[in-house]
Amino acid sequence: MAGDEAVLDVRGLRMRYGTNDVLKGVDFQARRGEVLALLGPNGAGKTTTIEILEGFRMRSAGDVSVLGVDPARGDEAWRARLGVVLQSWRDHGKWKVRDLLEYQAMHYAQYREPWDIDALVDVVGLAEHAEKRVSRLSGGQRRRLDVAIGIVGRPELLILDEPTVGFDPAVRREFHDLVHQLSDEDATVLLTTHDLAEAEKLADRILILAGGNVIADGSADQLSLRMATEAEIKWTLHGQRFVHTTTEATKFVHDLFKQHGDDVADLEVRRGSLEDTYMAMVREFESGNRDTAARDFLEVTR
Repeated sequence: MAGDEAVLDVRGLRMRYGTNDVLKGVDFQARRGEVLALLGPNGAGKTTTIEILEGFRMRSAGDVSVLGVDPARGDEAWRARLGVVLQSWRDHGKWKVRDLLEYQAMHYAQYREPWDIDALVDVVGLAEHAEKRVSRLSGGQRRRLDVAIGIVGRPELLILDEPTVGFDPAVRREFHDLVHQLSDEDATVLLTTHDLAEAEKLADRILILAGGNVIADGSADQLSLRMATEAEIKWTLHGQRFVHTTTEATKFVHDLFKQHGDDVADLEVRRGSLEDTYMAMVREFESGNRDTAARDFLEVTR
């Protein structure tokens, strides 16, 4: 369960490239032990935000605190408290998996106790490949190694950029369990992903970034409230398929059975999902209704 301590505190974050404002005043916080997902269409500013939090890019304006430190001034001891899993990692082709992880662990050992390497390669599904050279790993195995490198130092803040690309379903489930384990141990996790089902499964809170602003901040259930005013009902009656959309699903179904009884078959009631919410946001922003979209999304999360 997330604690009250703010691990991330971002206020009025702005980033300008030339005359282009990528971030226009972003505000959000994350507490210790919280899993926070950052979603948004391409070009929304997700990567820029992550790079600023990591201390790899200087912001144009605003206040940012990561683990109590301005990332622009973070030293090696501060960096050792972070774990980062990027979409791709620099190549270490000549290293063996175990040797590389042991070398990475040595860096963290002067600041904190790193993972036991045997336990780590097991938890990321690389136990059978620990003595294999990195150059001989498949794409999915390399992605698992990226994750292992990111968490070997037992970070207080773990930043995951599309972490499960290339994972098969079984390893993805194991990785989800690992994220929950890290969260239970009070690590804060910031996740970017295009997999909305993954965000819904992993995240305590979801931020939607669009047009350089955070336009929604809440749990998957809270965000889905925007679509929950309407439900799509499907049913079969005398061999014919029907579809109806209503804001009063319970009353409609009750009246349907009252009128037709057991003749009603294959009943489905579908309410808005996180994916519906996200796609609606994208459509509204692409159509130019940016102020309306932002106001509507923020209204349901207050």
